[in-house]
Amino acid sequence: MAESLLELRSLRKSFGGLAVTRDVSLSLSTGEIHALIGPNGAGKTTLVHQVSGTLRPDSGQVRFEGEDVTRLGLAARARRGLARSFQITCIIPGFSALENVALAVQARAGSSFRFFRPAGREAALNGEAMEALREVGLHGRADLPAGALSHGEKRQLELAIALAMRPRALLLDEPLAGTGPEEAERLIRILSALKPRYGILLIEHDMPAVFALADRISVLAEGRVIASGIPAEIRADAAVRAAYLGEEEG
Repeated sequence: MAESLLELRSLRKSFGGLAVTRDVSLSLSTGEIHALIGPNGAGKTTLVHQVSGTLRPDSGQVRFEGEDVTRLGLAARARRGLARSFQITCIIPGFSALENVALAVQARAGSSFRFFRPAGREAALNGEAMEALREVGLHGRADLPAGALSHGEKRQLELAIALAMRPRALLLDEPLAGTGPEEAERLIRILSALKPRYGILLIEHDMPAVFALADRISVLAEGRVIASGIPAEIRADAAVRAAYLGEEEG
C-alpha cells in the first residue's frame, strides 16, 4: 500500500492544563478530499495550526511525503508542497488579481518583492500566475483590483495564490465561510476539479458542501477524533449525530 501524502500521528497539544488536541491521527492521499468537521471548540483550529506549521505539537508527528516535518515551520512546509490556503498571504486590495498571484509566484521562486516594479508586469511571472487564475475561474478578472472582487471571488483568488506555490497538498480552512449559495456552488465545482491533482484536507462547517466533496470525513470533538469514514458512515454514526450533526440539523 502506498504511503499517505500527509499523515498525522497521535498529535497532542495542551495550553496550561487544558488538552486541546488529544492523540489525533488521520491521513490524506493524493486525489482525495478528507474533510475535518466538529463543533465549535472541538480543537480544529489548533489542529490546523499544527498541520500547517504555525504551532508545534507537544507530542506526535506530522509526516509529509514520508518525511517527518513536525519541527519545520510554515514556510519550510510550504516549500515542500504543503500549502495552507487563505492563510498563506494577505490579498493586496490595490493590486490586480494577476499581480497578487504573481507575487506568490515570485515569493516561491525566492525573489525579493519589487513594489516599484510590480511583479504582474514581469512576463516570466505572468504566465504562471494567469494559469493559477484560470484554474479557479478568475482569468477573466485578472486585471481587476483585488479589492473590487466579490467575497466569493476573493476566496477564489486566495485559492489561486495557494496554487501558485505549486503544492502537493492543500489545507483549506473554511473556504466557503461567508459565501452565498451561488458562490459556494462555484467553489464546490472548483474544488472537485482540483481534487485529482492534489490531496485536500478540508476544514468546513457547511455540511452540504462537506458531504458533496469529501471522500472521507473525520469528526473532532473535545480534541479527539470520534469517528472517521466515508460520508455515508459518518452520516449514520449515532455518536457523530449526537456530537455534531444533530446540532447542525436540529
